[in-house]
Amino acid sequence: MSVQRLPLPHHLIEAARAFADGDAEPAEPRDAATVVLMRPGAGEPDLYLLRRQTSMAFAGGMCVFPGGGVDPRDDDPAVAWAGPSPTEWAERLGTDEDKARALVCAAVRETFEESGVLLAGPSASTVVEDTSGDDWEADRVALESRELHFSDFLVRRGLVLRTDLLGAWSGWLTPIFEPRRYRTWFFVAAMPQGQVTRHVGTEASSVRWVPAAEAVRRVEAQEIGMLPPTWLTCLEISGFEHPDSVLAAAADRRVEMFMPEVVEDADGHLLSTPPAYFELLREREGS
Repeated sequence: MSVQRLPLPHHLIEAARAFADGDAEPAEPRDAATVVLMRPGAGEPDLYLLRRQTSMAFAGGMCVFPGGGVDPRDDDPAVAWAGPSPTEWAERLGTDEDKARALVCAAVRETFEESGVLLAGPSASTVVEDTSGDDWEADRVALESRELHFSDFLVRRGLVLRTDLLGAWSGWLTPIFEPRRYRTWFFVAAMPQGQVTRHVGTEASSVRWVPAAEAVRRVEAQEIGMLPPTWLTCLEISGFEHPDSVLAAAADRRVEMFMPEVVEDADGHLLSTPPAYFELLREREGS
C-alpha cells in the first residue's frame, strides 16, 4: 500500500506564498499539549481518538488525541509532583522550567477533561482507580469550564500529579499560513489500571479506541481525517508492540519543535516532514 500524499489546495498554496513574500503577518501560536493515550492491543498499542465536531474552527471533523491549550493557571508550583522534576521536564521538552510545568499540568488536565482519565493518585506510587462517579464528573465539568483551577482540584482531593506516567514524544508548530496556530507538545501515556475512558466534553462528536496501524489505514482509505502530526504519530507508534515499549522509547527523547513548510516536488505542493519520519514513510511507500 502506498502512502497517499495529497497536494495542498490552491488557496493554501497562495496563502503560504503571501507569508513567504512578507505580504501577511502570521498569527501568534498558542502553547498546547496533547496526550497519546494507549492501551495494550493485538501486537501493537490501541490509541484513544476523538473526532472533533465539524463546527470547530480548528481541525473540525478531524480525529485527534486528547489535548488543548495551556491555561495560565496550569503553571502552579503548589501542585504536588511525582516523577521527573520540572527542571528535567524542561530539558526533555526543550523549554524553560515554568513552561514545562505548565505543559505537563495541561497534558494531565486535558486528558481528564476529554477522556475522564486522570494521571494522579493519593501518593507518588498510586493512581486513582475510578473517576466515573458523579462527584468526579462535577469536577471534570468545572475544570472544562475553567470554574475550577486544576491545582485547587488536586489539592482539595489530596492528589499527587504522576508525571512519571507521561513520556515526551514530539513537538509540532502549526504552519505560518494557518489563521489559528498552536505550538503543541505531544506526550504519550498508558491507560491506568482500573480507570475507564468515556465520551465526555463538548468538542468531540465521537470517541474510539483504534489499533495504531488501523488508524493509519483508515486515514489512507479516507475513512477518517487526521492532521499530519496525528497521522505520523499513529504510524510511528504502530511499530511498537506494547505501550510499555513506547514509554521506554520516550524516556530518551528530547523534543525539537517542527513547523511544516510548503515544498514542491513531482506530486505538487506538499507539506514538509521531519527528517526522523523519512525512513518510516519510505518503508510505508514500499510496503
